[in-house]
Amino acid sequence: MATDPSPQIPMRASSKSSNNSIHPVDVETPPVRTPTPIIYREIKHFKKWIPWLVPAFVVANTVMFIITMYVNNCPKNSVSCVADFLGRFSFQPFKENPLLGPSSATLLKMGALHVKEVVDGDQGWRLITCNWLHGGVFHLLANMLSLLVIGIRLEREFGFIRVGLIYIISGFGGSLMSALFLQSNISVGASGALFGILGSMLSELITNWTIYANKVASFVTLLVIIAVNLAVGILPHVDNFAHIGGFLTGFLLGFVFLIRPQFGWVSQRYAPPGHSSSARPKFKKYQCILWAVSLILVIVGLSLGLIMLLRGVNANDHCSWCHYLSCVPTSRWSCNTEPAYCSSTQLGSQVNVTCSTNGRTTTYFLPGASSSQIQSLCSQQCS
Repeated sequence: MATDPSPQIPMRASSKSSNNSIHPVDVETPPVRTPTPIIYREIKHFKKWIPWLVPAFVVANTVMFIITMYVNNCPKNSVSCVADFLGRFSFQPFKENPLLGPSSATLLKMGALHVKEVVDGDQGWRLITCNWLHGGVFHLLANMLSLLVIGIRLEREFGFIRVGLIYIISGFGGSLMSALFLQSNISVGASGALFGILGSMLSELITNWTIYANKVASFVTLLVIIAVNLAVGILPHVDNFAHIGGFLTGFLLGFVFLIRPQFGWVSQRYAPPGHSSSARPKFKKYQCILWAVSLILVIVGLSLGLIMLLRGVNANDHCSWCHYLSCVPTSRWSCNTEPAYCSSTQLGSQVNVTCSTNGRTTTYFLPGASSSQIQSLCSQQCS
């Protein structure tokens, strides 16, 4: 007779007048093995950072602008000011500075980039300090809002050290190209560093191409943003050479600082014990090639540019069409942004100011006119 293969459970029966029931006999049951909990570790190559450096840059630029306006002291050094209720923090007249900011003389005093001072005055530090100054409230707001939007995202992904290096070095690269092409004007602003961040975002997408989803859409969107911003640079009074120099520097630095290991290598490195798989390289070959080439180009490019600048080379002499990259003249505006020069005569309270550029002469009644006040009148006269 066939036997029942099911396990036999001992039973015991009890009979009572009021109730008949059957109970299983108490037996020892083997302990249930609970599965080992899976411990998830944060992969350092893809960890999320808390962004603090980019907001610190915004605060530093804002503080520098406030200090610049304090030094400017428009009521003392100019005939008229905008927003007089701000006292010494009031702005220069719109004709002199439409960005709501200080005078050119104040910016130069605070560290604006001027080629003559760098070459003849041995003031190379201006290549760095000019990135922390701004021409006005509008200039400051545009740069800082853009920096917050794109900089925080990049710092969250790659950390403050890499983003900080890209920001500083790109700003220097932008100043260098500006000094080589725009040698008669002063230049200020964080636009070169900002375009360096944009450039690094583009190269980061390229070098880490294989690990991204929707890469084509991201690439096209980023190209459109960069093209629009560079196109704005062809307007007058915008230093597009700083934009281009900063962008190229940041683009190359992105291949150096923002390279990520491949997912295959990461999966292998963080695999549980006992897991075996074929060894995979940390980086793709094309990533290593781009890293080496970009590092060489950055070092050679910045070094060569600095040597050319200190030797007094004017890059426009070697490129007759390059000036169109910064400003394209039309019937609506002129690209002549030469600094204002005037001749003045003073008889008592009467001051005659003649602009050397357009020959316009105006008489002002200004008792005890100072040189800074006359320079302010000259800027308005030639604008």
